Amino acid sequence: MTPPRTAFCIPIYDDWESASALLARIDAVAAEMGLAADVFLIDDGSSMTPGDEIAGPFNALGRVEVLHLRRNLGHQRAIAVGLAYLHDREQPARVVVMDGDGQDAPEDVPQLLDMLDHQPNGVVFAARARRSESLTFRFFYQAYKALHLVLTGMKVEVGNFSAVSATALDRLVAVSELWNHYAAAVYKARIPSTNVPIARAQRLAGETHMKFVNLAAHGLSAMSVHGEVIGVRLLVASGALIALSVTALIVLGLLAALPSVALPAWSTVVAGMLVLLTGIAVLLALIFVFVILQGRAGATFLPIRDYSYYVARTARVFERDA
Repeated sequence: MTPPRTAFCIPIYDDWESASALLARIDAVAAEMGLAADVFLIDDGSSMTPGDEIAGPFNALGRVEVLHLRRNLGHQRAIAVGLAYLHDREQPARVVVMDGDGQDAPEDVPQLLDMLDHQPNGVVFAARARRSESLTFRFFYQAYKALHLVLTGMKVEVGNFSAVSATALDRLVAVSELWNHYAAAVYKARIPSTNVPIARAQRLAGETHMKFVNLAAHGLSAMSVHGEVIGVRLLVASGALIALSVTALIVLGLLAALPSVALPAWSTVVAGMLVLLTGIAVLLALIFVFVILQGRAGATFLPIRDYSYYVARTARVFERDA
């Protein structure tokens, strides 16, 4: 019986040294598992060209291809283009999505694929049981997770590292939110998913290209997928603020109308602040209504339709003889 073909989708931005070491480890895991695997490196507009080190030779991998994008899109959008390309051109039985710096360890892939066998129509994510980043990064990451939970009602537990079934891939490439954030798009589309606790590994080589601004933008991209939910929650909060402010103004007005009550001089300042607060809350409510309506205006990017605009060329750097 021929084993199902597994495609690895790995975004790369100038991390070719890490990619080379990663390919060797994927090859070793594929050999140990008897896995029929091809690797697709999504070149996210790198300024450096890949060297011969990514060309093997490999013992178990069937192919290694580099998908060169026309420009740098960021790793989430590079994943979106890669997944749409694989669905359109390759149609693998399953896809493993992972980062190219080695923090997603190939040795953990068997856990994801084993779990995917129990959920053949869904996605299996690696839930980070432990992270290896600096204390500062972990602090801001926890703050982001708390903010994400408050605004969306959803916990942040996973990243890119995952195994995707063919059925889930077929659904995912029609999800416009995939353009902003891969994992959030899976949840947004209500594709069945399962988490497997897996610790994050160390970088294989070089330094990360992800700076604080990039991390903040990445977090905002994840939350933007749930823009409608966030808009409704903030709209409710604005409505509550308006109600409280108006109630306080009414109470002050009634007290001022009573001849037996002498309001202190600062009550005028309080009334002015309440009027200002009410105006701001009304303005915020209108903005959030606009956000909600804008989110329902329609898809601006459809992966299966639009991915080809961003693909400059493909290069097959290794193919094992049959």
